[in-house]
Amino acid sequence: MALPLDDSKLHRRAFLGKSGLGLAALSSLLGRAALPAEVGKAARWPGVVNPLHFTPWAKRIIWLYMAGGPSHLETFDPKPQLAKLHGQPMPESFTNGQQLAQLQEQTLKCFAPQFAFKHCGQSGTELAEIFPHLATVADELTVIRSLRTDAINHDPAHTLMNTGTMIQGRPSMGAWVLYGLGSECEDLPGFVVLTSTEGRSPQPISVRQWHSGFLPGQFQGVAMRSKGDPVLYLNRPPGVSAAQQHDVVGAVQALNRAQQQVDDDPELTTRIAQYELAFKMQTAVPGLVDVTNEPQHVLDSYGCKPGDGSFASNCLLARRLAERGVRFIQLYHRDWDHHNDLVKFIQGNAANVDRATAALITDLKQRGLLDDTLIVWGGEFGRTPMAQANKGGPGRDHHMKGFSMFLCGGGVKRGTVYGATDELGYAAVENVVHVHDLQATLLHQLGIDHKRLTVKFQGLDVRLTGVAEEGQVVKGVLA
Repeated sequence: MALPLDDSKLHRRAFLGKSGLGLAALSSLLGRAALPAEVGKAARWPGVVNPLHFTPWAKRIIWLYMAGGPSHLETFDPKPQLAKLHGQPMPESFTNGQQLAQLQEQTLKCFAPQFAFKHCGQSGTELAEIFPHLATVADELTVIRSLRTDAINHDPAHTLMNTGTMIQGRPSMGAWVLYGLGSECEDLPGFVVLTSTEGRSPQPISVRQWHSGFLPGQFQGVAMRSKGDPVLYLNRPPGVSAAQQHDVVGAVQALNRAQQQVDDDPELTTRIAQYELAFKMQTAVPGLVDVTNEPQHVLDSYGCKPGDGSFASNCLLARRLAERGVRFIQLYHRDWDHHNDLVKFIQGNAANVDRATAALITDLKQRGLLDDTLIVWGGEFGRTPMAQANKGGPGRDHHMKGFSMFLCGGGVKRGTVYGATDELGYAAVENVVHVHDLQATLLHQLGIDHKRLTVKFQGLDVRLTGVAEEGQVVKGVLA
């Protein structure tokens, strides 16, 4: 029998919804998650983790993402024994049967750390001399020297670090956090991404690193431009007033909501939520980037010219986003892939991030924001203890067996070094921290049990930290 005329144009989603199969069946057929119907319908998304699983230490995360893989051996992990073996063959006991990226079938020689390390602060934390400004806030840092990952090339390693899996199309951590907690900010996105490039090797970064995956699109990170208008089409066309634009938005929203009664499509729900947000951002974003009220000594501490696209400028913007209640702020600095000319390029790159990172930590502390802001500094993997011979000078290859990051604020121990790699910096051997463990720990500090923040997808209770392998909260770094 033919459908009534009014229903003859219904697409599959609407038909399934009207047939009583519901959103769960729809999700199964389309490969989408079964999600609460309230997504996007409230003025401000309250989060599904309500109440929180734990008392939170942090309200927000600022991830200073050093894309390309900073060498732990020139940053946070001194190795005197590696220095003694400089130029000698790498002992086969370390490398036999191990996966390498670009050093396959090459002669493997030890490559000493290229900079001296200094004991810094009252804690005596050892940092490379190329970070003189970080040295002044060493007592605020929790350095983790025992990280490991499962991916040896950039794109899958980025994807694992950001989404918990090398499978493309899964939600990023920022999307999970926004879905779980919502945002404290009504007129800016709850998940903001900024990128900077100041060296010679801009690491490619895919948009999927801040995508919402199978979660509704409203939880996707919003990439703001570091130069010019942060958001395109921010200004209204000449001759169009705010009231006129609001009328148009209102009419479009009314049409969307009418269609939503027919379709109940998560993407349509996202569109409704984002139209309202976009309208509010026209007022909020100009105020966000207008730093004329910032004291000169603050600008000087970051070492930036606001709006110049630098990492320093983005750090200042990150603090202003944090003040406004943005939940997850990710700054990609895309210059850490040093296969050659390691000394030259890592020294210059450290100079680009050192001062601003220390300024951000100090600024947040002075404003009373550091205690509930969790800062993460690090990239997708480390670099080999073996030299990679290239034109212009040796570098280091990709390395997944051991690398370093640091945490700061947000309820982690101050002035602490956690874990260790072996005497040559090849593999994490003490208090090993897998990427999933790091992710579980960050969620824990926000008040989320990573095992309980799940969404049904393709028949599985999917979570950030994976389905089969469970991450563990790294209690040794917590205050």
